[in-house]
Amino acid sequence: MNAYLTQLAYYLPELLKSLLESGEMLMYSVFSAVLVGLPLGTFLYLMRKRTDRSSKVLVILLNRVVDVIRSFPFLLLVIALIPLTRAVLGTAFGTRAAAFPLGFVSAALYSRLVEQVLLEVPDEVTELADTLGAEHRQLIFQFLYVEARAGLVLSLTSVIVSMVSYSTVMGVVGGGGIGDFAMRYGYQRYEYGLMYTAIVLMIIAVSFIQIGGSRLAKYLDKKH
Repeated sequence: MNAYLTQLAYYLPELLKSLLESGEMLMYSVFSAVLVGLPLGTFLYLMRKRTDRSSKVLVILLNRVVDVIRSFPFLLLVIALIPLTRAVLGTAFGTRAAAFPLGFVSAALYSRLVEQVLLEVPDEVTELADTLGAEHRQLIFQFLYVEARAGLVLSLTSVIVSMVSYSTVMGVVGGGGIGDFAMRYGYQRYEYGLMYTAIVLMIIAVSFIQIGGSRLAKYLDKKH
């Protein structure tokens, strides 16, 4: 036990650094999910009701892009996006570069979940909005999002939990993070105490995220 505590104290700065790196990657992922995934999912939902040919073609195209990103093996996606990451950020190495492919996946996952949540909104809500002469912006923010807010929060929570898992492999592009710490300082150096410490920290983080998201969704549902 004393050996483990001594070891943990020695590697504590690296552990804290890895936690900050994971937090940074998650932050960018959440921003991408909300700023890209939410409007994209809403757009896909709204376009379902359009009947003109150009709208159908656009919806099919966007759906295929979302499905490809969601189904693409993540590690291969990270590697495949290296040229684009380098072109956009000027580098393909580091925490921000690692967050770039995470942003793609989080936006794709959340857009699909948003679409599904909005499809569960009763038709009476949209009919009421039409009756009141609501514009598209009013329909989205004052009717759809209000009705579906608990589901949207739960969906975002699921995406964040998934991003915690995905972020553990970002050491391949020097992204660091708690998963990279577990592999480099725990597994590869046979310091299994450090590896299990990192795993426990990830489990605790996921638990807090899930509990927080569930409670917020329950609160919003009660406020409905």
